[in-house]
Amino acid sequence: MSLSDFFSPLSPDKFTPKAGFYTSQLGLKTTFFVDKFPELDENAYDIAIFGVEDDRAAVNNEGCALAPDYFRAQFYTLNEGPYTTRIIDLGNIRAGASISDTYVAVKMVVAELVKLNIVPVIIGGGQDITYAQYLAYEELEQKVDLVVVDHKFDLDEDDQEGLAAKSDTYLNKILLHQPNYLFNFSNIGYQTYYVNQESLKVMSKLYFDVHRLGEFADDISLTEPIVRNANMISFDIGAIRSSDAGANSNAGPNGFYGEQACRISRYAGMSDKLTSIGFYEFNPAFDRNGQTAMLLAQMVWYFMDGYYNRKKDFPLMPKSQYLIYRASLNDGTGELLFVKSKKSDRWWMQVPYPTGISKNERFHLVPCRYEDYTTAVNGEMPDLWWRTFQKLL
Repeated sequence: MSLSDFFSPLSPDKFTPKAGFYTSQLGLKTTFFVDKFPELDENAYDIAIFGVEDDRAAVNNEGCALAPDYFRAQFYTLNEGPYTTRIIDLGNIRAGASISDTYVAVKMVVAELVKLNIVPVIIGGGQDITYAQYLAYEELEQKVDLVVVDHKFDLDEDDQEGLAAKSDTYLNKILLHQPNYLFNFSNIGYQTYYVNQESLKVMSKLYFDVHRLGEFADDISLTEPIVRNANMISFDIGAIRSSDAGANSNAGPNGFYGEQACRISRYAGMSDKLTSIGFYEFNPAFDRNGQTAMLLAQMVWYFMDGYYNRKKDFPLMPKSQYLIYRASLNDGTGELLFVKSKKSDRWWMQVPYPTGISKNERFHLVPCRYEDYTTAVNGEMPDLWWRTFQKLL
């Protein structure tokens, strides 16, 4: 089956300004699927944008299936940055006969793009599409570090069987799916009054990383090492406060500011490890003056800006590009090793694999902050080290 079977071609008149695009705008820098489905080649494209026209499982947010073209109307009027973009817009995945059919289409498309080293940018649709995005990595037989930007965990009890999920239960589907390719889950920006205590206990028991919105109130850069650890990211527009992004019927008065959402998106783009990202739950029916469409367009622009500013400094070779730091623990159990990139000043922590777990690697490298190093220098075990080690067992 060809990927073209999943897509509806675009109608450029839906998102092209009456006067046309300026030469500096992304509308003239992007390849579009209009008539003939384009050949996908990793040497021709870096990023592939596509929409998902399915909101059947978007709880209390019917209408978000219309998001992709409203996003395009804002995104393609933005100017190209100081780099040469290689973007293709594949159009929209049509809603299948059942929502399971939509999931299969998204899974196949994401898997094929990742194989080609092209980063898919998904414009949903409901956040349940995250489950289909995750299933692509099963197709690739690849372990997944998943980061979700959301005001809650979407771990509500699921009364459905089979492949289908709902936007408030899809995480259950991911956690219970077999075979399990999920190595780590991180939430950024949850608000405690939307999260029941049992869900928090589940996250603690599984040694997952969950972070309250308030942790980032003073410094949004604290999200960078969390995002840097992700293979895939799911961004719920509902994580942004309604005053900045009101086009979501589940939007609340608290959440990230628009500029913070753009910063997180840029961090995502800069991550050498990230291979797919989805932006979900934007509902044009609630979009006053197109404000949320503009913000979403800017978020994707910042993601793209981050991508074209990747440092490619994940600690590999040559060793001359990195500094190694050692810190001894007060209890005498040993020392911790940290790696710092000379190129970007970013930090990683080495967590040893337990005996017999890995035949090929001695250490698992996890992105961290300078503060994790100072904690170790003071003789204390960073929480991140302990949680990572438990997941390796």
